[in-house]
Amino acid sequence: MFPYISLTTIYFLTIKQILLTVRTGLTDSICPGEWYKVIDKIKKCTKCKLHKTRRNPVPGEGPCNAKIMFVGEAPGGKEDETGRPFVGAAGQFLTELLGMAGLRREDVFITNILKCRPPNNRDPEPDEIEACKPYLVRQIRLISPKVIVTLGRYAGRTLLGDAGVKWTSMSRMHGKIFSVELYGVKLKIMPTYHPAAALYYPKLRPVIVRDFKEVLKALVEELANEGKRGESGRPRTILDFLEKS
Repeated sequence: MFPYISLTTIYFLTIKQILLTVRTGLTDSICPGEWYKVIDKIKKCTKCKLHKTRRNPVPGEGPCNAKIMFVGEAPGGKEDETGRPFVGAAGQFLTELLGMAGLRREDVFITNILKCRPPNNRDPEPDEIEACKPYLVRQIRLISPKVIVTLGRYAGRTLLGDAGVKWTSMSRMHGKIFSVELYGVKLKIMPTYHPAAALYYPKLRPVIVRDFKEVLKALVEELANEGKRGESGRPRTILDFLEKS
């Protein structure tokens, strides 16, 4: 016999989940209590000057057990207004890119190096990154993703640098996959351009599309079929894109 669950119960559970997602950005109601402590600390944070000009901090959004995590640089105007990551024009393009890689927004966790918007969307400053980074470190350790895609040079340089990989330039490092240990978590990092770059420099659009449509998609498929390897004439997998050390 299945336990009886009334429609009223289902309704209130659904409302509870919606409110939970709106309040915390988490789409999984079974997240450990530590998650909510991190989010609460982000919302109350005054560790750098950005708290004086922000409207809403942006902790991140997605399942707390996501296999793939996207890390951008900092919230923009729309994000500051809503408290959600990547909801402006760049966010719309990111959603499109996710589809090319066989992913949906609800499957991945999306956040930024900085949790508060820099004035006039200026670049993150070193002291701001250092002040905010402990929150990202904790998020990565809690999620323990298999893959992190860094969006933009600040995210790429920060995370790869902390993993012991020397950063050279985005033009040389984008679309490559680095197997690393980051903050105690063994994972793969794929740096690529920030989606906003394609809006300002249209010639970069096909470059970013290729990183998602070919490299990231191959990685996603490899994760889905872990342990399987093709023979000669096989489709490309992450092995084709791994950075040789």
